[in-house]
Amino acid sequence: MLKFRKIYHVFKIFFIKILCIDLKNLFVKVFQKCYDCYEKNCDVNLIPFEEGEILKQFLSKYRHGLVIGIYSILYILVFHYLESRPIHSYHIVHTVFDDLIPFCEFFIIPYLLWFPYMVLAVVYFIFFNKNRHEYYQLIFNLMMGMTIFLIVSYAYPNAQHLRPVEFPRDNIFTDVVRWLYKTDTPTNILPSIHVFNSLAIHMSLTNCQALRGKKNVRIVSFILTMLIIMSTMFLKQHSVIDVCMGATLALFGYLLFYPERSLSFSRNAYYNERKRKKSEN
Repeated sequence: MLKFRKIYHVFKIFFIKILCIDLKNLFVKVFQKCYDCYEKNCDVNLIPFEEGEILKQFLSKYRHGLVIGIYSILYILVFHYLESRPIHSYHIVHTVFDDLIPFCEFFIIPYLLWFPYMVLAVVYFIFFNKNRHEYYQLIFNLMMGMTIFLIVSYAYPNAQHLRPVEFPRDNIFTDVVRWLYKTDTPTNILPSIHVFNSLAIHMSLTNCQALRGKKNVRIVSFILTMLIIMSTMFLKQHSVIDVCMGATLALFGYLLFYPERSLSFSRNAYYNERKRKKSEN
């Protein structure tokens, strides 16, 4: 125990020192060094570097990212209120199909991958994708679905009793699931945000012009999205109803924010059906 406390104390001091670093000054020094090296190696005279200019240029170039950033903060605050407010009774969400789906702790892996999947996709559309229209399609779709989720959770308090009392196996994956159950309450589950956001991210990636030739990205995104959706049911985090409502909401968002693609798909399906009937005749 004494050895553990010493190790903990060392790590505590180490992280405090890291957090106390003046990140702004560090960033400025690194940029100044790169700036000087470029000017020296390229033998050109550049505009004198000023500390405030880099921050102004950054905010000017990526200010569109503030929209989803500010909304995320507001969403977390409202969600925390919904989770902590006193509720006398919840509407229990359950179907007979939920009882047919077995618990499988291995699905904790794709379930947790939902977080980096969503963050990395948003980061890509903010910093690396030059098409602003595609960025706004994604974030307005996400904001629409997450706002509807908050409204439903406020007007229709819901919960589920699907979680197992005892786990069929004991391993590192069940330990992580135990941690998940302790940190995430089985309330406010309808519709499933895991399902909706995963589908919304996948739709944005498949409709991205810059990724049109990246077939591997679409395949990996589709597989991960399907595994995330399945994980919500196999981990007993959501009912089948939650998943269906999340998927329906994602379909509505697709029709609303990607009308060109949906109309194009409908036209192609219509003409293909006409060609098939003519060929049969």
